Order: sequence, then C-alpha cells, then structure tokens
Amino acid sequence: MVTSIFQLPPISVDETLASPPGRVDLWCFFYEEIKDSGLIDSYYALMTSEEQARHHRFYFARDRLLFLATRALVRTVLSAYADVSPEDWRFSAQEQGKPFIKSPTVLPSLHFNLSNTYGLVVCAVSVTHSALGVDAESIDRPGETISIADHYFSPHETRSLQALPPTVQKERFFSYWTLKESYIKARGLGLAIPLEQFTFLLDRGPEIGVAFHPPLRDDPSRWRFSLLRASPRHLVAVGVDSGGTALSLRASNFVPLRGVVPFHLEGP
Repeated sequence: MVTSIFQLPPISVDETLASPPGRVDLWCFFYEEIKDSGLIDSYYALMTSEEQARHHRFYFARDRLLFLATRALVRTVLSAYADVSPEDWRFSAQEQGKPFIKSPTVLPSLHFNLSNTYGLVVCAVSVTHSALGVDAESIDRPGETISIADHYFSPHETRSLQALPPTVQKERFFSYWTLKESYIKARGLGLAIPLEQFTFLLDRGPEIGVAFHPPLRDDPSRWRFSLLRASPRHLVAVGVDSGGTALSLRASNFVPLRGVVPFHLEGP
C-alpha cells in the first residue's frame, strides 16, 4: 500500500512536456538540507513584493524558510514545463484556497498542487488532470493524533485504526489523514467537504479504495490514489480524478535553481 518514492521513475527535465496522459510528476524539495545563504537569497529574489511581505510576517525563522522554499519550488518547477522565467509566474486561488496559474497563459495548460511540512515541500504537476491533490506530512511531529480520529474520520476508518497494534497506529493515522487531504485539495473545496463523509479502504489489497457517502455524490471509480514514503519521517499522498484511467507517477528530488539531485535518503 505504501510505496517508497525512491522506487518511482525519475523525472527527466528535458521530457516534462512529453508526459503521456495520466502521468503526474512529484517534485520533492528537502529544503532543510540547503545551507548556502546565497542560494536562499536567490529564492527570495524570485518572489513578488506581495510574497516577500507575507514572508516577513512569519514570526519564526523556521516558518519563513518553509514559505520561501515553497514559493521557490513551485516557481522553478513550473518553469521546467514552459518557457517562463521563475519570477514571472503569477498565481491566484479559488474560493476555498486551491492555487492556480493566473498568468502567463501557457499551452498545454499546467495543473499543479502544493503541500509542505517541516523538512519537505512537494509540488505535483500534470498536463492532463486538473483535479489533482497532494499532501505531505511529517509523521514524527508531536501532538495528539489517534485521540482525534473519531472527530475527523469515518466510523469504519476509526474502527480499523483502533484495531491495529499501538506501534503502527500513528502511521495509519497519517495514511488516512494525507489521503483525505489529497482528495479535498483535488476537489478544491478544502474542509467544506466533511472528512467523515468519505472512507478510505486500506486493507483490501494493493489498490487504495475509497467509498463516498451519499451527500458527496462522487464516483469512486473515477479516482486514483497513491501513498508514498518520501523519507523515513515523511508520508505523501496523491489523489487524482483520472476518469478511471491508471495513475502513472514519476518523482525527483529537486533543488530550485540547482536542478535534480539523487534521493540520498533510504526508505524504510
């Protein structure tokens, strides 16, 4: 069910637009590994004045760095698919917060989604699927997890979680959580979709199943999901309304303004 991201085919920057229908590219940036202050300054220069102002409003340096890494990643990644300089992209967001490219207009259209957590930023890109969502979580973060499951998960998910040995409950919690986030982000509706109104089925073979409760009026046969281990402490989930076609994923470890670098962390 959980695949190591290192097992996916790598992204070739020279072949980004040659992606066949159904492919989704995952660009991972382990930004805490960057120690070059000059490179970080270059990331700052890519942002608009509005983004720079938002950057300064973060109180903690850790949060400023996470914001900076996220903006640098999406700008440089999209420029791998179009003849547009990273600093020239302009973005907007739907009513519930899903980002999209405001300008310039490029063909073919680019669809993307972002997620960040301490230590990792992920940008998912597709030239085919507009209903695309990605979520990354650090599974070693402190705080309550299992105890809040019955507030956010469906009854089936909560029972399945509680039936597991305590040693694996936390990882299963984040498996459910990232998958749910990937779905609501792909829909572009955020928490306007109650998380308990759809159920992920993780114990019925290698494929990740989903069941939608009647109020959602969605078709599970259209959706494909993948759950990935990006590092020993990071889980990534991808959700795509593919119309029922198979999901093809590629992934690379990418440093903005430097390029693709090898994944050097071994999976579990």
